[in-house]
Amino acid sequence: MTDGINSIDESALATYLQNHIEGFKGPLTAKKFSGGQSNPTFKVSAQSGTYVLRKQPPGVLLKSAHAVDREYRVMSALKTTKVPVPQMHHLCEDTEVLGAKFFIMEFKDGRTFWDSAVPDVSKQDRIEIYDQVNQVLADLHGIDVTGVGLAEYGRPGNYYARQLKRWTEQYRLSQFETINDMDWMINWLHEHLPEDDGRVSLVHGDFRLDNLMFEKQQPTIAAVLDWELSTLGHPFADLANHCMQQRLPVEVGDMSGLAGADLKALGIPTEQGFVARYCERCNINKIDHWEFYLSFSVYRLAAILQGVAKRGREGNASSERALKVHEFVAPLARLAKQITIDGAPL
Repeated sequence: MTDGINSIDESALATYLQNHIEGFKGPLTAKKFSGGQSNPTFKVSAQSGTYVLRKQPPGVLLKSAHAVDREYRVMSALKTTKVPVPQMHHLCEDTEVLGAKFFIMEFKDGRTFWDSAVPDVSKQDRIEIYDQVNQVLADLHGIDVTGVGLAEYGRPGNYYARQLKRWTEQYRLSQFETINDMDWMINWLHEHLPEDDGRVSLVHGDFRLDNLMFEKQQPTIAAVLDWELSTLGHPFADLANHCMQQRLPVEVGDMSGLAGADLKALGIPTEQGFVARYCERCNINKIDHWEFYLSFSVYRLAAILQGVAKRGREGNASSERALKVHEFVAPLARLAKQITIDGAPL
């Protein structure tokens, strides 16, 4: 008997994988990784080796959410690029096996930095870690999507208009109380939506430090993970999503912010410094409307956490902490609003 969130049917999984992955040999054990609120992820230990299983959560899902099939597709396509990803082994779209779609990928034995301040490394390593983040982000946005078979991975153009529509709709579907600053942000974002500037790239959709795995002994990125929200879109969405961590409080759900941190002492680039280095690598002269991109990222995070809170209330979230994340939604909405008032000069 399994609950579909924190455990799976190990016997059924072993039988299935032996029939679908060459060389796989059971029996197996599956242990859920801690952290994360979206797609339950398990370490699978079998006679033939160690793997990672990532599946959709149980219950009724919001439209286009928890797209593990898209995660599998994009990481499979990126195996020949500069962007490091795990090897993909198998995608199962038969929901009869475990009750939901899932995929199996390579297990990377690296480091994940849940704290954005990265306190357990030297200052020099911290400098190199954040420069690696910048480099991989630039590499990601430089990928020839046609060349890797992702030309149809999303609809090019009007990315922010579509994103604003999507996340506003999903916020409304998961809303269970009125948050005035969220309503204010929805109106402001619609009123200040920039004209489409024609920039299109593959975007990760949730590019931040704790979705990157680093090598055990080197400040080098071993894998970019959690591609659930990836699509063809505007590259500044990833850039702003990473930079917003400097404005977030130390704890935001399962995320970690850097608000109030002494960045110079830590060896972490400022928002302006990080953006400037990215622009240099991507040959970009100037970014207009930065306050829109940044405030939208914070607004979208608030909408995502609202969805997690709703699933927590319904008993379908992948972590018990989902029940507590709703307390962050209103403060995030206030932060997004404050960015629009103060501006965000580069």
